Amino acid sequence: MHMILREIARIEAGQRYILGVDGLSRSGKTTLVTKLKQCFLEENIAVFVFHIDDYIVERKRRYNTDYEQWHEYYHLQWDVEWLKENFFKQLSCGEILSLSTYDDLSDTHDLQEIKTPKTGLIIVEGVFLQRKEWRSYFDYIIYFDCPRETRFKREKEETQQDIEKFRHRYWKAEDYYLETELPLEKADLIIQC
Repeated sequence: MHMILREIARIEAGQRYILGVDGLSRSGKTTLVTKLKQCFLEENIAVFVFHIDDYIVERKRRYNTDYEQWHEYYHLQWDVEWLKENFFKQLSCGEILSLSTYDDLSDTHDLQEIKTPKTGLIIVEGVFLQRKEWRSYFDYIIYFDCPRETRFKREKEETQQDIEKFRHRYWKAEDYYLETELPLEKADLIIQC
């Protein structure tokens, strides 16, 4: 943890530092973010965390389309361009972000006004953060490199029963991301789990 804190530049008054915590599903991103947030708060540095999965689109836009399942997950799960314009471009300077937050139970969105600190650390956590549309908006990116088998074992037992969904939807999309965006080469810091 201390290595990560040293790697991240000191946050100066009036500045924001945008940290991306990237990695594939169940790699340990959320656990790290929770620890990082606590460490920075102990240093009296304001921290705000965004989870990219809070901004996915409704099911009808990402399931049962004319595309293959992996394509739906990688290309349709998020409105990539909308997030680029309304979220990522605003992170470094916007004081109030208007974001359409997804509710899984109702499969709807709720527009939220989110006030971010003028000075401090903003952490964005999620999968596929180093896609070309978003990569340049981060000051620093940590990538969790965790074997597929380890990540799969972390899934709930009932979720593991639908292995075909993993093969056709998630794993093909992950392979596509690894091959096209090269997150292991582009990240500033790689954490092996």
